[in-house]
Amino acid sequence: GGRAAGGHQLGAMPSYPKKFARLSRTSAHRQAMLRTMVTQLIKHERITTTVPKAKALRRVADKMVTHGKKATLHHRRLASAYVRDREGVSKLFDELAPRYRDRPGGYTRVIRAGFRTGDNAPMAVIEWVDREGELRPARPVEARGGAGGEGDLLEEVAAEQAGAP
Repeated sequence: GGRAAGGHQLGAMPSYPKKFARLSRTSAHRQAMLRTMVTQLIKHERITTTVPKAKALRRVADKMVTHGKKATLHHRRLASAYVRDREGVSKLFDELAPRYRDRPGGYTRVIRAGFRTGDNAPMAVIEWVDREGELRPARPVEARGGAGGEGDLLEEVAAEQAGAP
């Protein structure tokens, strides 16, 4: 007894927004996937994935850069526990952290890039901002705010990746 429609108890606590996307995976699978994706993002500086995965990755990637900016042994070990290879941790601390020394967060950019053939899933390109060959130049600090216009970038990214070794 005492249950209302939908399985909630009468007088139950209010529901709150979820803190992160579950991405239809168990917590272990989700964490493993995000660890691999952040390692690949550090290595390649731009990856193509689905929009929900890119948005979940953005949080993790920004946290890793924050560890890099703090540059203590403790933060290096925290990053090492998440990033899957030693070269990635080195690049994070030696290249990415100095690049974003003066930027107060927002180290990644997610740009929608059309739909995947097969299941029509919305795709996105996630990349570091303020880097060589970025898809869209970083806006000055005063101009940051809402999202800008996005075109269909899948062909552009595929062409660039085909030309890369």
